[in-house]
Amino acid sequence: MTETTTLRPDLHAIAQMVESHTTLLDVGCGEGDLLAWLASEKKVAGRGIELSQVGVHRAIAKGLSVIQGDASADLQYYPDQAYDYAVLSQTLQTLPNPKEVLEQLVRIARHAIVSVPNFGHWKNRLYLATMGRMPVTKTLSYEWYDTPNIHFCTISDFVVLCERLGLTIEERLYVSHQGVPTYFHNKGRLANLMGEQGIFMIRR
Repeated sequence: MTETTTLRPDLHAIAQMVESHTTLLDVGCGEGDLLAWLASEKKVAGRGIELSQVGVHRAIAKGLSVIQGDASADLQYYPDQAYDYAVLSQTLQTLPNPKEVLEQLVRIARHAIVSVPNFGHWKNRLYLATMGRMPVTKTLSYEWYDTPNIHFCTISDFVVLCERLGLTIEERLYVSHQGVPTYFHNKGRLANLMGEQGIFMIRR
């Protein structure tokens, strides 16, 4: 099974937020690394939905319950409060309707855990200021013309969106480029500057 140390930094932090012996839906689960770790280490009954057929096949090969689906279209068919947790990691900014998907997540589960890349990170600001071009970093590794990211937001932007939707942020942290998670409060000006990724546990 996948070890904690091999998980992507945001997945590592998300795994620590999930309680043992719970149920979870991983939306955009990729090849199922998070699901596999949670099943092995915390006995979490997890299911996944993934757009890529390759990702679905690789997840199923690990013995995971994963189906092919589109978060933008298919979440509406899940019943209310069907899971303890719904996870959306590094995917919200790629969706055409992020606000609607966020509302579906808090409907489907008691807690939604969402991670987003922070376009307000100091490296991105410096790159844009000095180079005059859209930043390409380890976290944002695509050129502007082939990136899947279509909605650029910062940690502070995400906090404001939750406020406007009337959602409660239960936990909030940022992950630095070293992969170290740090908790913050309110809109987090320091988090917005220093965090490469923001991770939030929210509920309706």
